[in-house]
Amino acid sequence: MSTIQILIVEDDPKIADLHRRFTERVTGCEVVGIATSLDDAHEMVEALEPDLILLDLYFPEGTGMDLLHFIRSRDMETDIILITAAREVDPLKQALRGGVFDYIIKPVITERFNACLENFRRYRARLSGCDTIEQLDVDRIRQPGPACPSAPAAPPLPKGIDALTLGKVRGLFQDAPRTMGLSAEDAGARIGASRSTARRYLEYLVSVSFVYADVVYGSVGRPERKYFRA
Repeated sequence: MSTIQILIVEDDPKIADLHRRFTERVTGCEVVGIATSLDDAHEMVEALEPDLILLDLYFPEGTGMDLLHFIRSRDMETDIILITAAREVDPLKQALRGGVFDYIIKPVITERFNACLENFRRYRARLSGCDTIEQLDVDRIRQPGPACPSAPAAPPLPKGIDALTLGKVRGLFQDAPRTMGLSAEDAGARIGASRSTARRYLEYLVSVSFVYADVVYGSVGRPERKYFRA
């Protein structure tokens, strides 16, 4: 079976690189390009003609649905998996009507991501070289079984991480702009916890790719470690 050529369209370079690393771990998948804007994505889609696009939903200049409609209007043989932090129902409905292969909600769970790409590989393999299909073929494509679970069980929380406190820390970033960074001291003050406690929860959220950490250099004083929504 030929290699699946994948284009990543994501405006956050760090998230794009994370998805690239996830993709390259899946046998038979190759990242052929990364576009960080919709304009670049349009050009790369036409130039590269990828088999699959991992597409974010929101961009400064528009939405990923614009690219989806562009591809569908040209009858291109390119499939799309939407990867987004949006939890509203309407984008999901639009994406399904537009014919996306799958819909993954950030932060991405590695097992869910891998299973989705494996399912896509099986789908392409089953249709490769086929002129006719039977009902069993359709059922296997549309209902792939446990290899690509629709709602994977959340992994157990590590020792020292309480679900209620974790929810409070996550909530600090839920509706905040991605440019807003919080230090452990800021986060602790907002949820009524110590700096060390807040830092423990923030580092856990880094490990599951819900936030990422960066060093911010202020005009005065030492560099400060701050956390931003991934």
